[in-house]
Amino acid sequence: MIEVNELTKRYGDKTAVERLTFAVRPGQVTGFLGPNGAGKTTTLRMILGLDRPTGGSATVGKADFRSHPRGLRHVGALLDAGHVHGGRNAVAHLSALARSNGIPPRRVTEVLQEVGLAEVARRRIGAFSLGMKQRLGIATALLGDPPVLMFDEPINGMDPEGVLWVRRLFRRLAAEGRTVFLSSHLMSEMENTADQLVVIGRGRLIAAESVEDFAARSTRRSVVVAGPDATRLAAVLTAAGASVEPQGPQGPAGAGRLAVTGLPADRIGALALEHRIPLNELTTRTASLEEAFMELTADSVEYLAGRPR
Repeated sequence: MIEVNELTKRYGDKTAVERLTFAVRPGQVTGFLGPNGAGKTTTLRMILGLDRPTGGSATVGKADFRSHPRGLRHVGALLDAGHVHGGRNAVAHLSALARSNGIPPRRVTEVLQEVGLAEVARRRIGAFSLGMKQRLGIATALLGDPPVLMFDEPINGMDPEGVLWVRRLFRRLAAEGRTVFLSSHLMSEMENTADQLVVIGRGRLIAAESVEDFAARSTRRSVVVAGPDATRLAAVLTAAGASVEPQGPQGPAGAGRLAVTGLPADRIGALALEHRIPLNELTTRTASLEEAFMELTADSVEYLAGRPR
């Protein structure tokens, strides 16, 4: 379990992380989200003892990570797949880490097989693609068979097969009762992989809750409605105060599909019945994780692109 309490980090006049408090529990995948510059990597580095906090604390298994003499047995982490000696091969790299952490040599072979690098284990790491380096980083995290695992953007450079493999791996690790903490900017992966979310912006906590609860906080809800007389239905709903937009190509004689905001599904159904307009579909659509994230972190974006002229 990872526990962060009032964690703060300042660099001179700049506050990178401000009084963060959250917990990452075992048995589930917890996603770590935030705009660029939000303080995610700084937070991960403080949990791992690589940066010293200005205030507050971060513990792994109720202890400061630096107090663990053989760290890889307690926490496996991938922060930057590029931070590895390019002149070594994968076996040499993992073997050195195994010796320094008291890990049996057989684990090197086991994790290389698990991540799909057994056939290139003697190749220089400098010749690896980014996706292969990511796999090696994951192998490093798994080397000590730790109960806690942390990954920062682990699927950068992965092909579709690799992305699917990583997704299944993280789900399996959580099912084994491990604590899995995953930072990524890819909302689709969070939707498919994470159970819980920790969302920060400008170094402050925005949310710590389930993926479903976070998406439900968005105000961007709509109702999808379809029927053979969508044109007349659109006029009725607009007159009742709704905003209506066509969804996809419209069919002959006014048939089609509409996205409606401003009216709930039951009111739309009642209006259709009142005006004798048949419906083929009436579905409430909640916001996607990406839509909720964009809305709820809008005030925390540090770097905004200028509008085109």
